Amino acid sequence: MTAPHVSMPRLIHKCLHHRLTLARTPLLAVQRRPTNNHYIEKRAVRENSSIATAQSTSASGKMASQKDGPKPKPKPSIPRPSSSVVLISPKNEVLLLHRVKTSTSFASAHVFPGGNLSDQDGKCPPVEDPKRHDDAPWYRNAALRELFEESGILLAKDQNSGKMLAVSEHKREEGRKKIHRNEVTFTEWLKQQNPAAVPDTEQLIPFTRWITPTNVPKRYSTQMYLYFLPLPLESDKSLLSELPAEGEREEIQIPTSDGGIEVTEARFLPASEWLRLAGSGEVVMFPPQILLLHLVSQFLDQAPRTDNSVDELGRRRAKLVDFVHTGNPPWTEKCISPKMLKMSSDGRTVLALDHPGPELKGTDRQGEPDRVVLVKFAKGTALQVEVRWKKDVFTGDKERSSL
Repeated sequence: MTAPHVSMPRLIHKCLHHRLTLARTPLLAVQRRPTNNHYIEKRAVRENSSIATAQSTSASGKMASQKDGPKPKPKPSIPRPSSSVVLISPKNEVLLLHRVKTSTSFASAHVFPGGNLSDQDGKCPPVEDPKRHDDAPWYRNAALRELFEESGILLAKDQNSGKMLAVSEHKREEGRKKIHRNEVTFTEWLKQQNPAAVPDTEQLIPFTRWITPTNVPKRYSTQMYLYFLPLPLESDKSLLSELPAEGEREEIQIPTSDGGIEVTEARFLPASEWLRLAGSGEVVMFPPQILLLHLVSQFLDQAPRTDNSVDELGRRRAKLVDFVHTGNPPWTEKCISPKMLKMSSDGRTVLALDHPGPELKGTDRQGEPDRVVLVKFAKGTALQVEVRWKKDVFTGDKERSSL
């Protein structure tokens, strides 16, 4: 009966001995090495030196980090050269395309026909050359090529006779499909229709250039153009009794989508109607489309719009063309890279339009100094976009602050 009582101290003693052995193990390990004082001092110096070096490195890193401050911002991406066309119909309406929701840029938005330059359009100047952002043949070629690919509207002529190329809708649609399948380039297809065929680039009128702000990952340098389709025949002439002269259009070209590759819908509407749809939230548009439609509407949609006589349509076109060539600089030369100016009282961002972008810093290129665009950005889209006079925005804010 006493055996268990007697064995307990032994068990405790054994456990304590085990703990002491574990606790003393590092010391015992040291004792196995030479025990002279010189070795011990040398080891201590080496260990202390390693600790000091680590501490010094850590402190130096912290000091360097504090000295350097926050990490520098990454350089903005290089804007890709692209072009777009504001196409005016025979009834002075504007063509817009509804982009597919899977598009990598401006998804689900309504935009003017256009896209990136291709090698077949011509050789664009190198990145460092400011002339890369000038109106040039390669931008004009790209505008009309993209117009055809996206909407089916062909604007080409015989360079020998100067007459416009007339190609049936069936052939145009067949050509678009081949181009999308990369079976042929637009240039090659055009030569198949007529060896002397070239895009009708001479009728394009420059209408601002837009360079994407530096805070956006994907940037573009987009040359915008105006192009007027021929006015309709005089109303007192019978369309049925007239045959088109050689080289003239045999039909009014109707825009169509590209089958959902990039575009789900293509249609003409008055500029004022497009603005109404955007204002009501029925369609999505970004500042470039809103500003240019705003300008076009002031001339092509003057009241009363019910007067659609050829003479009246022509007069309104002439006023728009005159306006495009006015301003300081004229709208044909303005280069706009929107820049946040401030926040408006209703929470929208006020975008200044007078900056040409960092790529043109130090050049004589300028933007639009008198107007601003108000916009609310949300989840990659633009809402409540509005064009205002800059002076009115600041005057309104001063009046509200004085109340």
